[in-house]
Amino acid sequence: MPDGIPSQHHVHLLPHAASPDTDDADTVAHWTRPLCPVARTDLQAGVEDALGHVAQCLPREDALVVWESAARTEALAPETLRAVPWPSVAARELAGAVTGLSDSGLETLVFAPLRDRGVPVVQQAKIAGRFVDGLVGDRLVVQIDGFAFHASSAQRSADVAHDAELRLRGYTVLRFTYRQVVHERAAVQRTLQRALAQRLHLRS
Repeated sequence: MPDGIPSQHHVHLLPHAASPDTDDADTVAHWTRPLCPVARTDLQAGVEDALGHVAQCLPREDALVVWESAARTEALAPETLRAVPWPSVAARELAGAVTGLSDSGLETLVFAPLRDRGVPVVQQAKIAGRFVDGLVGDRLVVQIDGFAFHASSAQRSADVAHDAELRLRGYTVLRFTYRQVVHERAAVQRTLQRALAQRLHLRS
């Protein structure tokens, strides 16, 4: 679950089912007809039903993080998600937005707002022998340092060397940390907007 979202238990109930036997304020009941067939003994909803509930319960940006993560971990191709007859407008909109390219939720938080504004983004583009998290336009490289993959001294040195090579080839490199992306989202987006205003993403 994305940081800052209250932890709640979600219960999927068939239409006309009785209310769950609990008065727990942290329990959210969903009375919906399942997309995936279920038996009365099933204790978990299918992935598609879970995603449909996520679309209804989370803010759009956080819901997209969960959908992108599910697409990657469950090997769900974006076109298969778009083929599902989602009952809600929110779910249909998320199905249309999923790319299946994000290595982490951090990338979704950074790149989805740019795509929403019509800015071209290529994720996992290979430049100067290594993959970059995102190439915005022609010349703006955005790298996101998730702690697990960029904590070692050797990895940090490799990142710095690659950044230098990218700059020598005419790219502008912006690198953001986990804390910035998760806790300072607005500031990250403002930085990106300033870069776009200066046309740093365009080939000169």
